[in-house]
Amino acid sequence: MDYSSEEDSDISDSEILDHIDRPYDELKSGKYKVKGPNGSLRCPFCTGKKKQDYRYKELYQHAAGVGKGSANRSGKQKANHLALAKYLETDLASEADQAPQPVLPQPAAQTPQQDEVFVWPWTGVIANILIDKSSGKEPVDSAYWLTKFAKYKPLEVHMFWNEDSRSAKAVVRFNDDWHGFINATEFEKEFETDNHGKKGWNAQTEIGTNTFGWCARSDDYHADGPVGDYLRKTGKLRTISDIVQEAAQSRHRIVAHLANEIDLTNETLEELQSKYNEKTLSLSRMLEEKDKLHSAFVEETRRMQRLQRDKIQRILLEQEKLSNELEKKKRKIDCWSKELNKREALTERERQKLDEDKKKNDVKNSSLQLASMEQKRADENVLRLVEEQKREKEEALSKILELERQLDAKQKLEMEIEELKGKVEVMKHLEDQDDEAVQKKMKEMNDELKEKKEELTSLEDLNCALISKERQSNDELQEARKELIQGLSDLLGARTIIGIKRMGELDDKPFLTACKKRFSVQEAQLQASTLCSFWQSQVNSQWHPFKTVEIDGKIQSMIVEEDEKLQNLKEEWGDEVYSAVVIALKDLNEYNPSGSAREHESEGGICLKEVCQS
Repeated sequence: MDYSSEEDSDISDSEILDHIDRPYDELKSGKYKVKGPNGSLRCPFCTGKKKQDYRYKELYQHAAGVGKGSANRSGKQKANHLALAKYLETDLASEADQAPQPVLPQPAAQTPQQDEVFVWPWTGVIANILIDKSSGKEPVDSAYWLTKFAKYKPLEVHMFWNEDSRSAKAVVRFNDDWHGFINATEFEKEFETDNHGKKGWNAQTEIGTNTFGWCARSDDYHADGPVGDYLRKTGKLRTISDIVQEAAQSRHRIVAHLANEIDLTNETLEELQSKYNEKTLSLSRMLEEKDKLHSAFVEETRRMQRLQRDKIQRILLEQEKLSNELEKKKRKIDCWSKELNKREALTERERQKLDEDKKKNDVKNSSLQLASMEQKRADENVLRLVEEQKREKEEALSKILELERQLDAKQKLEMEIEELKGKVEVMKHLEDQDDEAVQKKMKEMNDELKEKKEELTSLEDLNCALISKERQSNDELQEARKELIQGLSDLLGARTIIGIKRMGELDDKPFLTACKKRFSVQEAQLQASTLCSFWQSQVNSQWHPFKTVEIDGKIQSMIVEEDEKLQNLKEEWGDEVYSAVVIALKDLNEYNPSGSAREHESEGGICLKEVCQS
């Protein structure tokens, strides 16, 4: 019968002693069976354990160990096992095994009494150690006595000299176990056989030369002298019964500890068995789950294979269908091919006509290429001609300025001559006074007047020469212009790729670029056209933002950058639009309003007639 099924409630550790009586009474009444039919003992409170057969001591150690030291047991289980231990001590004491008695040494003379007091650890005393006069050696070395009594397995020997330094005593230490006790008694027995034991030492009236020995007891422990001091310092007094009792208690403690360890090990084994069962069950479930997954995998594989076969069949059917459609389209293409062959015969005549047109176009293209090359050479000639014209125009302007300066000098010189003439007339009126200073002044003025007249004559000659040169240059320039106009009229036909740009015409690209930044693509085109038309009208109007300055003796026209219109244009529409308007103003200011070609740089120089002839 399982006691744990009677009550579900548990008790605390402080109430264990109060709950021992009830399970103890139930054990005495026979409700729980401890002794089996074959005479073996069992624990009625641990029915789940494999081990059910105990000896008395084993069952007692189990009950005491669980009741006192098991941390894994509940309070109720501890109380039950303490009741079992009480039952074993009180009611089944007759079943207890006889405890083995310790092996005690049996001396030849007498058996030591259980209450006889010895010095422990076991110690022997050697007395009356004298110098060996025959050999002259002193047997006082510890190694000597260790070697002499080696059969009794002594641990160490300590020597103590008397005050006269002629004799000494020795203390022999043995093991502190029962084997050491046997060796100590055998050591004592060796001296007692010759009557050289403790009784012989105490009975002698005169100290002889014999050596005495015995086991140290309480009288040696309490004796005066260095031997007693050493024994009190290193040992203590113990009886045989005390040692036996302590050994039994120690054995009981060890047995209880081992029983507790066995119980803990059994509990650990039970837990491991339980975990093993759980793992086995879990493994079985995993194997079942694996079988299910394998079956599902096989089924899914079969299903996928079936779907794959169906898909392949559909693909084959579609391929067959496409092959039939392809065959139909192929027959239809063959019909179209025959129809095209029929139409090819009809279009052969048109193809021949197209070839003839291609040949004519090739001839025209060749002619156009030759004309383009000729136009290119003509353009180069025109550019050189324009450069020469500009240079000659600058020379003519320089000559005109020179003539103006000479004219001013001539007029100034004429005024000085008239002034001198007036002075001469005044001096003539003063000539009647016959003053030497006046005569001298008249002579100087006549000389100066003569020099001025000569200088005026040379200036008139130079002026005539410059006027003649200017007329010759103008005639040559007019002739070059006529030939240039005639040449351009012949070159610039209706199909030419070269035209004449009118000076002062605005470039509309900067306006379009600026408007694209502000407006959409469609609106930018309209705004750019409107803005370009407005500023083109401003350029062609009476607006003339130029100033005339003289640089290195040359008169030049420069744009007035501080002009209000130009500044507003630059701030509103940017540098590109501003530059386009400034270029148009400069071109219009440099060339005549009737229009001319744009200025280009040209390396080298040739006369105007050579330009026209080339």
